[in-house]
Amino acid sequence: MMNIANMGRKLARSSALLLMTAMLAACNASSDAPAGEPPLAGAKIGGPFTLTDQDGKTVRDSDFAGKYRLVYFGYSYCPDICPVDLQKLMRGLAAFEKSDAVRGAKVAPMFITVDPERDTPAALKAFVSRYHPRLIGLTGTPEQIAAVAKAYVVTYNKVPGSAPGRYLMAHSQLAFLMDPAGKPLALLPLDDPSTDADEGAPEKVAAELAKWVK
Repeated sequence: MMNIANMGRKLARSSALLLMTAMLAACNASSDAPAGEPPLAGAKIGGPFTLTDQDGKTVRDSDFAGKYRLVYFGYSYCPDICPVDLQKLMRGLAAFEKSDAVRGAKVAPMFITVDPERDTPAALKAFVSRYHPRLIGLTGTPEQIAAVAKAYVVTYNKVPGSAPGRYLMAHSQLAFLMDPAGKPLALLPLDDPSTDADEGAPEKVAAELAKWVK
């Protein structure tokens, strides 16, 4: 049986995808997109942010100027979905780096927490080190996290647990690929746990990166 957190996450994922579909329809309604146009071209996703990385350093979106950004929102205390998503995304990135080191180095992977209460820099440092040597963990004040989540049309909410510190976070399950100017290019493949197919397999992530990273 699906637990409350997974149910909330699926609802958030569905809502975010519906919202994004509507945004893209509005963006493309008055123009004929050329063949090969990135699926998120023209969408109002992303924007300036100021956060704190796993080493306690202030990080701004402008620090990644000239880099493609792989952006995933989640939280380190997630019992199931986030670790699996991150593992596949980072294995996909590693495969892309192996096939094309020059283009692979242009991708800056970021994990932005939706749980700043528990995801301190120290907690994120231990977490992101498991997945990729260049993965950046980002946290901040609740207000900073709310602002960056809103900019990326990511929704999240706390789900009470068996004790005050054991709550879960239901959140949108989305991974964004942004261009070197910080504009959205595409959503990277993630697995839908309600299906048998593995939509987020690492080779699919690598193929999507190869398609858009120049």
